[in-house]
Amino acid sequence: MFFAASKAFWLFAQPVSLVLLLLLAGLAFLILKKRRMAIASLSLAATAQFLVGFTSLGYVLIQPLEDRFEQPSELPTNVGAIVVLGGATMARPSSARGVAELNQAGDRLTTTLWLAQRYPDARVILSGGGGFLMGETESEAETMRRFFTSFGIADDRLMLEGNSMNTDENASFTRAMIDQAEDGARAVLLVTSAFHMPRSIGIFRKQGIAVMPWPTDYRSSGRQGFELDIANPNQNLETATVAVREWIGLLAYHLTGRTDDLFPAQ
Repeated sequence: MFFAASKAFWLFAQPVSLVLLLLLAGLAFLILKKRRMAIASLSLAATAQFLVGFTSLGYVLIQPLEDRFEQPSELPTNVGAIVVLGGATMARPSSARGVAELNQAGDRLTTTLWLAQRYPDARVILSGGGGFLMGETESEAETMRRFFTSFGIADDRLMLEGNSMNTDENASFTRAMIDQAEDGARAVLLVTSAFHMPRSIGIFRKQGIAVMPWPTDYRSSGRQGFELDIANPNQNLETATVAVREWIGLLAYHLTGRTDDLFPAQ
């Protein structure tokens, strides 16, 4: 229920959808001859589109998320498992073509690959289910398995969790795998995008699962101020969308009791 509600809400709450809704409202007000309401609605749509597409607003919003957790200053000596969360592959082409197509969050997999090579005795836990409204696609765990085996990671090191549909389920469905690989003394590394790490750590902590954060896939420089940015509006829009979604996710997960802290820290 939570998964379906959250996905349905986001279909309308994401910036591009809000702009479209404001445009449609403006047109409706014009038809109804409510000129002031029409001007207000269309002005809000233009302003929103300008902010998310032609300024650095998205980077300003995403920076605090990315700066919340840092990679370990010293490499751990004994790693039992590396957990990578889904969200790094493109479901339709990967399933249809039998490949592993990566999206902008592909660093989740390349970072995990490096860690798997650095810690050859560690198990690699791949957590990711099927997409939402994607039709018949394989689980992302299976797509990730294809990626790692193609780079020489032995199949018997991989532990697949292909049923989770959100981050809360990532944690709960991998608990037994983590307990098995941890063996009481070895560290468990959690790999996900830096902007996604605060919510992920909050969820794992809530469920009593001890993991060491290993953020990757940075989108901001860490020193970005608010300014006009017309060089790449599509990238600006995508960054703003990711940031808004993650801030909303932090609030929703906290209000529904899935995390103890609104903004988990190191």
